[in-house]
Amino acid sequence: MASTPPRSSRHRVHVVSDVHGNARDLARAGEGADALICLGDLVLFLDYADHSRGIFPDLFGEANADRIVELRTARRFEEARAFGAELWGGIEGDRFTAIEKAVRKQYAELFAAFPTPTYATYGNVDMPQLWPEYAGPGVTVLDAQRVEIGGWTFGFVGGGLRTPMRTPYEISDEEYAAKIEAVGEVDVLCTHIPPEVPELVYDTVARRFERGSRALLDAIRRTRPRYSLFGHVHQPLARRMRIGATECVNVGHFAGSGRPWVLQW
Repeated sequence: MASTPPRSSRHRVHVVSDVHGNARDLARAGEGADALICLGDLVLFLDYADHSRGIFPDLFGEANADRIVELRTARRFEEARAFGAELWGGIEGDRFTAIEKAVRKQYAELFAAFPTPTYATYGNVDMPQLWPEYAGPGVTVLDAQRVEIGGWTFGFVGGGLRTPMRTPYEISDEEYAAKIEAVGEVDVLCTHIPPEVPELVYDTVARRFERGSRALLDAIRRTRPRYSLFGHVHQPLARRMRIGATECVNVGHFAGSGRPWVLQW
């Protein structure tokens, strides 16, 4: 692990995740901090709390958004995919072009709201291939990489694991584990998804277990970072817990709260 900074040092970092289109609060999220960390999911495809918001209802209307949420919440994923395919069949042009156009519009607004400096990694609903076009000089994008902030080493691993939802940036367990391994020992391990612990991966509103990472859990136990920070689960059964020497924290659903989680040392 990285060496402990001198006791006289005082550093403050704000951490957000699951921004989902909340550019207004994002523009203020770094106030009073030395840096902002973003753990992904910038895009708002469909707001499960307000079905009128997001790319899906913009394209297909709120009633169809109500139906797709109903099917997904009931875990009727095959029916949801068939219903979605029927809707997309009525869109002029191809599906990818329509989504990319909408995502680009959101990215232009969201990346412009990032303060300097910002350190960011991808969420499972993000489109990493577009980020280089929008990340300005004040935004450092990291995935399977490390950076030093205030004498501590921060490691970043983006994306999510494969699920029946088939969101844009889902990767295999093996690829994800390789990225965790590449980061190695750090003071703060920053990921979009949580370690695979039931209390951390269960969403109490969606009433389902989201996917957490066993490789991340193993790395926490093995390398003992000071903190493991993540998001992804919007309403977790437990927002924080200790795993050995490591404080594991879900930094919150920023789209809903508009407030960053604060880390000071």
